[in-house]
Amino acid sequence: MQKQNFRNIAIIAHVDHGKTTLVDGMLAQSGIFREHQQVTERVMDSMDLERERGITILSKNTAIGYGDVKINIVDTPGHADFGGEVERGLNLVDGAILLVDASEGPLPQTRFVVKKALAKRLPMIVVINKIDRSDSRIEEVINEVYDLFIDLDATEEQIEFPILYTNAKTGVAHVKIGDDSTDLRPLFETIISHVPAPVADDSATPQFLVTNLDYDPYVGQVAIGRLANGILEMNKGYSLCGEEGITPGVRFSALYTFDGLRKLQVDRVEAGDIIAVAGVDRLTIGDTISSLEDPVPLPRIYIDEPTVSMVFYVNNSPTAGTDGTYLTSRHLKERLEKETLRNVALKIRLLERKDRFEVCGRGELQMAVLIETMRREGYEFMVSKPQVITKEEKGQVLEPTERLLIDIPEEFIGTITETLSRRKGRMTNLINKGSGRTKLEFLVPSRGLIGFRNHFLTDTKGAGVMNTIFEGYEPWFGPIPQRGNGALVADRAGRVTPYASLAMEDRGELFVEIGTEVYCGMIIGERNRPGDLNVNITKEKHLTNMRSATSDATVTLRPPRRLSLDQSIEFIAEDELIEVTPKTIRLRKMDMAQSGRRVNK
Repeated sequence: MQKQNFRNIAIIAHVDHGKTTLVDGMLAQSGIFREHQQVTERVMDSMDLERERGITILSKNTAIGYGDVKINIVDTPGHADFGGEVERGLNLVDGAILLVDASEGPLPQTRFVVKKALAKRLPMIVVINKIDRSDSRIEEVINEVYDLFIDLDATEEQIEFPILYTNAKTGVAHVKIGDDSTDLRPLFETIISHVPAPVADDSATPQFLVTNLDYDPYVGQVAIGRLANGILEMNKGYSLCGEEGITPGVRFSALYTFDGLRKLQVDRVEAGDIIAVAGVDRLTIGDTISSLEDPVPLPRIYIDEPTVSMVFYVNNSPTAGTDGTYLTSRHLKERLEKETLRNVALKIRLLERKDRFEVCGRGELQMAVLIETMRREGYEFMVSKPQVITKEEKGQVLEPTERLLIDIPEEFIGTITETLSRRKGRMTNLINKGSGRTKLEFLVPSRGLIGFRNHFLTDTKGAGVMNTIFEGYEPWFGPIPQRGNGALVADRAGRVTPYASLAMEDRGELFVEIGTEVYCGMIIGERNRPGDLNVNITKEKHLTNMRSATSDATVTLRPPRRLSLDQSIEFIAEDELIEVTPKTIRLRKMDMAQSGRRVNK
């Protein structure tokens, strides 16, 4: 039977199209916040990194009331690197709001999430957001959305979606542009009428599918999911249906339902609702909690496999231990294992040597977010260059490929096409509407995109936009050229001096400032020619008794190029590492001794 008092929906869209801002408006207009309560913008983006990067990283749940109906909302990430979060979020819901920017239209990650939603036969509500933009092109964007649905083989019922027009920042939704709506009521009404109520039976055997994991320092691991059937109560025994068998007699230490932005502790939860449970050990995503006497497991969830791996090392540089709080292999292992408790898209592989761990994920961005999060928590470690994860079928090695969509000014088409062809890219589409900008589509091996973003921005003089989406596996493409220039490597420990920095002006570009402490084997800059070069960056000017009229003239040095974490990951070669500490990010050679490295003198 249908539980008419519930609606479960997901909000899915491309990065920065306004999902989290729309949820802010829905929360505010449903009366969740007190009258004079101060509320930060993008309140659903609770991580510092989410606010800084302007993206959603972790799938989150909230609930609002509209009349007698409780609407559970899942705010999912829009970036393909966090696709594991998207897939799990869609398992909780009966419908989805597809949010599209009124100017940019459906972009690659929009395609990624829509493909997942259509495969689950979810009814869609299309919301055209940011209608107040001066460059909005609403009719064209709607046609692009229809084209996208047709391209993804949507059924006739799925293509007959309602369309709403919103300005999420001011909290207004319109059924037709220019109508007299002043709030988001049309959106709430459309959700109630278009998204089906969950089909569930309180009297049936309990079936709770674990769809997401969280961690609470007080109650331990928290399992989030939808109660498909039955009722769960405190102080009663249940069975845990795992991948390897059924464990009877599990009990809950806490039961939660969602109310606004908080989890509300209750003694009893009913079918059709999105809930959370605590106190069950050894839970994994895809497990089912069912009745003690007659357990009936639900079909397991399977998540796409990781495509990229990086090796995390215990920091053994000369500066190790000066900045961080957590340094040892035990600290590193515990933190990475804790991350896998809540992030199913990550996998940890133990290697032969105990001071290193292979971390597998969905892309460079996901890895960068994990590294930056650990850095801010006080961890000190080193990471290697990202490597793609291959697989073998019928004796043939297959590697992951990605669909690259770029939007660039016409004059850069030749340069970008040439660069991508060297990286084994294959053009599949070119659209030029005569506006001065051209849209290109390529199929590129994931290896070819590692380190490409910086070159792309340089080649297009900052005027290009690029997006990628995982496409599938294809036979190994062969060798792909990586970084063309070598590195400037410090050949001794000391402080960077102005005199030595001036001598490096014609050798390349420095990454370090005057006075920075360096050590032998540390990368201090990018050389302007192929091959690495050992340099003495600590050399002082020798004092003499000779005087000259120009000896004390002020010399102006070029400012150093400071690399961010993302840029460092793209820059390093296979024989180099990034040293990550709470205060600094350094680049270094794996083998710090000069005798162990091939260097161009």
